[in-house]
Amino acid sequence: MRYRPGPADYRPPRPEPLAQRPGLLELLTRLRRNPLECWSAEFFDQPIIHIKLPLMNAFVVNEPGAIRRVLMDNADNYRKDPIQRRILSSGFADGLLSVEGERWQTQRRMLAPLFSKRTVNSFATAMLNAAERLADEWTRLGNGAIVDIAAEMTLITLNVLAMTIFSDGIGEDLNEFRSAMNTYFGVIGRIGALDLLGLPPAIPRPGGARLRRTMGYFEGIIDEIIEKRRRRMSASGSEQPSDLLSLLLRALDPSTGQSMSLAEVRSNVLTFLSAGHETTANALAWSIFLLSQSPEWRAQVQEEAERELDAPVDCLAERLIATRAVVEEALRLYPPIAALSRTARRADILGDFYVKPGSLVVIAPYVLHRHWRLWDRPDVFDPARFLPTARSAIPRFAYLPFGVGPRTCIGSSFALQEATIVLAVLMRRFDLKLMPNARIWPMQKITLRPATGVPMRVASRGAQIGTILLA
Repeated sequence: MRYRPGPADYRPPRPEPLAQRPGLLELLTRLRRNPLECWSAEFFDQPIIHIKLPLMNAFVVNEPGAIRRVLMDNADNYRKDPIQRRILSSGFADGLLSVEGERWQTQRRMLAPLFSKRTVNSFATAMLNAAERLADEWTRLGNGAIVDIAAEMTLITLNVLAMTIFSDGIGEDLNEFRSAMNTYFGVIGRIGALDLLGLPPAIPRPGGARLRRTMGYFEGIIDEIIEKRRRRMSASGSEQPSDLLSLLLRALDPSTGQSMSLAEVRSNVLTFLSAGHETTANALAWSIFLLSQSPEWRAQVQEEAERELDAPVDCLAERLIATRAVVEEALRLYPPIAALSRTARRADILGDFYVKPGSLVVIAPYVLHRHWRLWDRPDVFDPARFLPTARSAIPRFAYLPFGVGPRTCIGSSFALQEATIVLAVLMRRFDLKLMPNARIWPMQKITLRPATGVPMRVASRGAQIGTILLA
């Protein structure tokens, strides 16, 4: 399904697919620099592609039926591969993202009530307040102020976590936490020769010392949060917060009545702190950037925000239909997790391919979401594809920003609600103009983020800027 862009189509920046697959040395170079640069044109065209790596067979799967088999129908046969286990062992080892089998089932049962629709809806007011607080700070900066939208979105998502999940706070210096998180993702996200050779996570990777220092910083914050909350919960007569941390510490397995161990609580808190803010921050940064390039959709979102934000907060995110469509289109073009992978435990058949035990199976949302056979105008920014009247045309397993099946992201509804509300507030109150010298480029480091930020000039809507040039 190839196409020719029309004059009104906006094609956001992304690496041009290579004419042919890179050789091993070039592949290693590109993986280190930016894994998005490794994909050749055939991956965006073929349903399933077989790759021979040095010590294993690999398959990149874009065919919806085969994706369903890997992630749902035969999910027990496909476990997290050594690369993911190495990444997740850095702080997530005992949490929901990393554990397998019965431990995963137990944690999923315990954590599910924390992200029920009712619980997530109860946080809408806190999300709205955090967005308005950020908008007030931008207003105080004055018209024409320049901000890095990527950094600002990281700070607001941390604030939302502080107000909804960890109401006692997550440390005094959010900028320090944000910097540490950038270091964390930058180090653990590197895929090199040791990974491609299939060597175990126990063999040290580059950056190990930096990673240990960063993990020490995180563990200190997390242990302090947990200890402070436990003291508060055990004190008689004290007011008990009704945030997600309290729910996590009180959570019991409905089948056994057991609570989580300290290691499990710590790993899941780190999961909430990292994945809970990083993916949402990136979705917001990409959404604001995309709207800055689309006057038509920017006007739709602003009109919707004017109409809905003054109405009751109940079901607010569900009423922000155009705004949510923009967020979902941003997640399609720049999915938080650009690729996920599994290892086949037993032989299987995927499409026309025989999959041997030990084979690596890769499902790359970044490729899947831009696949020429699955999407109309796949490289064009078009939120209309996610409006209620059009959404049914999207193949069920062609859109996976939060995964699918048993291991789908448990916090996806939280993230979508937060991003939709924050985007509506900011677009209602401001005109945001991308700086003329900005180079916006997607970089894959675990999550898919703007490589050098998103510098924008901020002006309150309707304000007179005088002699300030808004480019």
